[in-house]
Amino acid sequence: MRRLKMCEELGRGWDRMVLACEAQYMSAPRIGVFSDSTKVTLFSEIAFQNISQEDREWSCYLHACLNYIQGDALTNSSLRERFNLPESSSGTISRLIKETVSHKLIKPLDPTTAPRYMRYIPNWA
Repeated sequence: MRRLKMCEELGRGWDRMVLACEAQYMSAPRIGVFSDSTKVTLFSEIAFQNISQEDREWSCYLHACLNYIQGDALTNSSLRERFNLPESSSGTISRLIKETVSHKLIKPLDPTTAPRYMRYIPNWA
């Protein structure tokens, strides 16, 4: 990965990789960590309805992480943009966010905010 100039030893390559996937509306990369190596699988553009629930939640989590390191937070509209979905899909995205929160990957920035204005950050933040 370093020789291909896709990442470097500082770890910024992970951010670049996820940003590139989001820019191309690709599913989030699947990362497998083994005892002596790391395997990253990149996927071509897949229609939202064909992405597995696990991969949707992982994409949601990584989107929250990227927004957080850029000083922002995940919202329903930012996640719709990430998946290239119309505004009419806000209910589907709300359910995805709810599932991702229930799996403790993300959390509300301010739990007292009205649902319409809710913003989310990674659970570790």
